[in-house]
Order: sequence, then C-alpha cells, then structure tokens
Amino acid sequence: MIVWGGFSGTSGFLNTGAKYDPGTDTWTATTTTNAPDPRDAHTAVWTGSEMIVWGGVPSNFNTGGKYNPGTNTFTATSTTSAPQGRSGHTALWTGSEMIIWGGWDSSINYYDTGGRYDPGTDTWTATSTTGAPTARAFPTAVWTGNQMIAWGGWDGSSYFNTGGRYDPGTDSWMPTSTTDVPDGRYLHTAVWTGSQMIVWGGNNNSSPLNTGGRYCAQSVPTPTPTSTATATPTATATATPTPTPCTGRCSPTPRPRPTPAPRP
Repeated sequence: MIVWGGFSGTSGFLNTGAKYDPGTDTWTATTTTNAPDPRDAHTAVWTGSEMIVWGGVPSNFNTGGKYNPGTNTFTATSTTSAPQGRSGHTALWTGSEMIIWGGWDSSINYYDTGGRYDPGTDTWTATSTTGAPTARAFPTAVWTGNQMIAWGGWDGSSYFNTGGRYDPGTDSWMPTSTTDVPDGRYLHTAVWTGSQMIVWGGNNNSSPLNTGGRYCAQSVPTPTPTSTATATPTATATATPTPTPCTGRCSPTPRPRPTPAPRP
C-alpha cells in the first residue's frame, strides 16, 4: 500500500508518503526528490508498476507525478494539454490510461471536462463534453473494462442522481438511466462488480444516507450471425478404368460363341 500527500494540522500540506508492506508489517518512506508540490484533495491510481498522483489544492494543481516504488523515484507528469487544475474530481486506470473527470476549483468553478493521460507517452487527450453529465464535483467513477461510469456529485446547489458512461475508444458519452435511481448525493462510494456498479451512502444535505443502488450497464449488442451461402456440390466425372497390358503367361481372352440356330 502506498500513501502520499494530504494535510496535517501541524505541518500543513504534505508531499511525503510511505509504502506499507503487510507481509512484514513495515513502513518505508517515499522520496521527496522531484515529488509533486505539497497538496491534498488530489487523486491517485495504480498502473501495475507506478502510482500516478494528480490535481489537488491549495493551488488548483494541474500537475502530478509518477512514482515508481521499485526505484523510489518520482517523474513529473506533463502539463501540456492537461485539464484545468482542480480537486474533487475522479480518477481511474483503464489498463493503459488514467482518466480524470469533473471536480471544482477554489474559485467555485465546477467542471464537466476531463482528460486521458498516457504515462507511456506522457501525453494528455481531452475528454469530449458532448453529451457529458452536468458539471459537478465529488462524483464517483468506476471502470467496466471498456467504459467509465461517472455518477452523482454536487454543484453547490443540486445533488445529482444522474451520470454518464464514457467510452474512450469513441470519445463519446451516453447518459445513465434515471428509472428507479437512488436519491441524488455526493461523498458516496461506488464499486464495479464485474457486471454492475453499486453505489451506497453519501450525503444530500438533509442527512447522511444509508441507501444505494445497483446499476447494470447496457451491454454492447452481439452481432447477429449472417448466414453464408452453401456451395452446391459439382458432380465429378468418374474416370473409366484403362486395361492394364498383360505380361508373362496371361489367361486367354474369352471368345464370343455363336448363338445356336433354332431347331425345326
């Protein structure tokens, strides 16, 4: 487990962290060399070999860092084409990219924008805003294997029970159903089970919630098989056997016998 950043009542904003090994029950500090600026309310994802941290406050950061625990080193993430600095956003790992979406800044600007970050090329690609959910902070997001589902959140006045399914392959959004949807909320949790997203808890300004819901994402239609024409067999001519010449002592060839004449 790797923890990093945050806020301390005595030290303020932090750019320190540590790696925890449950097998030995020991902690090892992470380096601060080339680490991102001290911050909290940032996000972090695990790529399989690196932790990527991004965003946060106090300065509406659009910066971040890739931390390699094997070498105990940080490498800065590019800011070229990076989304606007923010906190209260979501972040997840798709298997090849980190996607961040939503959030707000200290000027109380809410975002319906986001970006896809490729750590291999250190490049950002903006996510489409066409069909995206309404700008908000503190939504949740899960990865289904081919789509990000963002849901819930707050924009200072509304607690959302809406969301959207984002396909990075087509850079397109589709809204989530509101039929039988849970009450709008933020600060809730969401997980992906392999077939459903489950959301639970949160707050909608009236009181903390102990309700939730299961959302089944519409599956991609399976193509209908198209029948293929079956070829009609073509008759194959049967070869006529050719007599094999006889050598050595051969059986005599039978001679035709005359038909006897009828007797009177």
